[in-house]
Amino acid sequence: MKKISILLVTAILFSSCVSKKKYMALEQENGQIKSELTKTKVEKEDLENKFAKIQERVDTYNAKINSLNEDVEGLKIENDIKLDVNADGTVMSNATKEKMLSTLANIDSEKLAQAKTLKDSMNLAIQYNLAKTMDTSNLNEDEDIAVNINETVVMISISDKMLFNSGSYRISSKANNILQKLANVINSEDSIDVMVEGHTDSRSISTDKIADNWDLSVLRATSVVRQLQNKYDVNPEKLIASGRSSYQPLVENNTRENRSKNRRTRIILLPNIDKFFALMAAK
Repeated sequence: MKKISILLVTAILFSSCVSKKKYMALEQENGQIKSELTKTKVEKEDLENKFAKIQERVDTYNAKINSLNEDVEGLKIENDIKLDVNADGTVMSNATKEKMLSTLANIDSEKLAQAKTLKDSMNLAIQYNLAKTMDTSNLNEDEDIAVNINETVVMISISDKMLFNSGSYRISSKANNILQKLANVINSEDSIDVMVEGHTDSRSISTDKIADNWDLSVLRATSVVRQLQNKYDVNPEKLIASGRSSYQPLVENNTRENRSKNRRTRIILLPNIDKFFALMAAK
């Protein structure tokens, strides 16, 4: 019995020793795993920090590139809108000069040769673009319609026979085409205001409805203004009606032909000249 007890104690002690060794081995393995996990976390944080620094550098470079692109675009825009005052007093941006030169390439060389100044060239370019827009090819440009610019205003002079019957201020049906095209130009650009001037010859007139040439010139101007507003939807806030009577003749009123030239309606467009030229060049 005593031997059996000793054997049992010995077995228990042996078994206890084995379990302790396994426990210690597991503890050591657990410590190694924790150490490797800590090391991995440290390496992960280090990589994240490095990535953040790289991303910061990338963002900085991208910001510099965007800034350079904006500077380049800004310089281009600045160059386009830079205004030059020319020898004849004309003010024009570089962008407008390029458009004007492009337009002049389409103009007859003989006409172009007659342009002695930059202002003459601007006249030709705007006449060409406006004529193209308004389709004045079927008109006698010298007698029926003329386009000119004076500094920053564009003037379209229309013979009275294109708009009115003789001695009348009522718009005739043959005026529809040109007034429609004129309205298209006015309506397509918010920067344009319009003054309509009536002009007569020097022969006196007096009827039940018309007191004199002052009256006739104003009535003709207001007739055109009403037509532009009521029939062609031109904003009335952009319109000005005025009469000049016979006191601004183009030529002396000494012949029938000259009096015909003096009887006219002048449409004065008051735009930003760059915007107007851009509008014309886009047609």
